Amino acid sequence: MTRLIVVSGASGVGKGTVLKKVMERRHDLSFSVSATTRPPRPGEVDGVHYYFITKEKFEDMIRRGEFLEYDAHMANYYGTPRAQAEEKLRHGSVLLDIEPKGARQVKTSAPEALLLFIMPPSMEELEKRIRGRGDTPEEQIVLRLERAKWEMEQRVWYDHVLVNDDADRCAQEMLKLIENF
Repeated sequence: MTRLIVVSGASGVGKGTVLKKVMERRHDLSFSVSATTRPPRPGEVDGVHYYFITKEKFEDMIRRGEFLEYDAHMANYYGTPRAQAEEKLRHGSVLLDIEPKGARQVKTSAPEALLLFIMPPSMEELEKRIRGRGDTPEEQIVLRLERAKWEMEQRVWYDHVLVNDDADRCAQEMLKLIENF
């Protein structure tokens, strides 16, 4: 059976690393690429990491109902293009890496979706990871850490919570949950 698998967690928690490991082991899963109005980070490729679009185009897509879910935070929009997700679901289960508000939107429209939340081992470790990127101004770090606290409070309504203290172990736990889904 094909399903939506939603993965959330604060910026810097290691979602990308864990999801990469999951995708390397499960070739039957596809990954939904989100759209965003934020500029690309070094190394990010349009259409691979995100669809980088203008705020005007994003708002146009909202008006036309073209998102499965969307949210605005850190002064940017993020969302899952509905047509892309539906096309990928025709071929198998789809992983969505989205924020808690978007996850709640998905759970409302697709109650059978599996919601997984990834936690950092501690707030200190999360801050270390965010600072370790070396591409984030101090004021953005402060905002991300504040947002992270709110996001972690949202974990109570996810189906499962995973702690990413080791990316390989976290990926293994996620794979078991997906297999038993």
